[in-house]
Amino acid sequence: MLIKEKGDFMKVAIVHDWLVTYAGAEKVLEELVNLFPEAEIYSVVDFLPESKRDFIQNKKVHTTFIQKLPFAKKRYRNYLPLMPLAVEQLDFSSYDLIISSSYAVAKGIITGPDQIHISYTHSPIRYAWDLQHQYLKESNLQHGLKGWLAKWMLGNIRIWDYRTASGVDYFIANSNFIAKRIWKVYRREAKVIYPPVDCKGFAFKEEKEDFYLTASRMVPYKRIDLIVEAFSTMPDKKLIVIGEGPEFDKIKLKSGPNVSLLGYQPFEVLKDHMQRAKAFVFAAEEDFGITPVEAQACGTPVIAFGKGGVKETVLEARKTTQPTGVFFNEQTVSSLVGAVREFEENRSKYLPQNCHDNAIRFSVDTFKAEMTEFIQSVLVLEDRRESSADEKEYADRGLINTY
Repeated sequence: MLIKEKGDFMKVAIVHDWLVTYAGAEKVLEELVNLFPEAEIYSVVDFLPESKRDFIQNKKVHTTFIQKLPFAKKRYRNYLPLMPLAVEQLDFSSYDLIISSSYAVAKGIITGPDQIHISYTHSPIRYAWDLQHQYLKESNLQHGLKGWLAKWMLGNIRIWDYRTASGVDYFIANSNFIAKRIWKVYRREAKVIYPPVDCKGFAFKEEKEDFYLTASRMVPYKRIDLIVEAFSTMPDKKLIVIGEGPEFDKIKLKSGPNVSLLGYQPFEVLKDHMQRAKAFVFAAEEDFGITPVEAQACGTPVIAFGKGGVKETVLEARKTTQPTGVFFNEQTVSSLVGAVREFEENRSKYLPQNCHDNAIRFSVDTFKAEMTEFIQSVLVLEDRRESSADEKEYADRGLINTY
């Protein structure tokens, strides 16, 4: 619990983009709530079922007017053009400290000069900035009237997103990769604090079996199709795929007899496969990428596309004597096949214990300690600034002698 200078408790609010599932960003939210159990939670919408609210301690969530708009439960993303207006209507005037967990609009809240706004930024709005063209292509919005409307809307989002960055007092990035993106987009420095990974939940296992694993929601940017295509050209190597999503049927058509698609599986099944796999294969460009860290916590090496946050979480042989994985440089079948062959030829280098030890760098305890230290340092700095400002005001009014 944070205490203000006068002895009373600080009032804290936590702002999240939208609450509809439990994924990487929600794991950050969970630990923020654990750090500040008295904090109130705000979100654009909250459609979490009653059975899945434990991670926010079953708290009531303050939402925006979008919560009550038609079809919002399934099509909340369609209301993106209204979200800037929505978050600006949230009233934070009674709070001392506001922490936003943002990959879309949460950082755009309005705060006053006597309040502190810390934004834990998973990414500036991806589909409005450097991933705009990929988003438009995947959504089939490159041409026509709908395409022009989408581009106009994203242009307005960019203007708003850049403008509201000035309302953030301190940025935290979830990786150095995202810190560079924050600087590129907002021209703001960001402290890097990696998101919490439940390393204890993914227990270490030394013995491995003769199969590769990938696990993800089957959406285009995850590139599960690429992984399946690559392994279908290597019939002597077994691949197991866990996950479901809109790309499932399309990917199934590309699967060779050596590829097993298991669809959605409960956590225990996923963990069991992750512990036993020869290596975990990851083909997406992610801001951080929690799953490769979870695999390493199990003692399982990673074969990954060498771009994004994974460059910070997986150690390659040319940079360390204790490597934990192999990178492929292009999102192509030939590049991934080459990485698998490199891994096979040097498999003895990728020791399970080294993988596990590397993963511990991203544990929940580490996240909590670094967040606590950073927030306390911010409060000390802000207190000093306030004291200096008071002294200057008193000196200007002749109430104290500055000599």
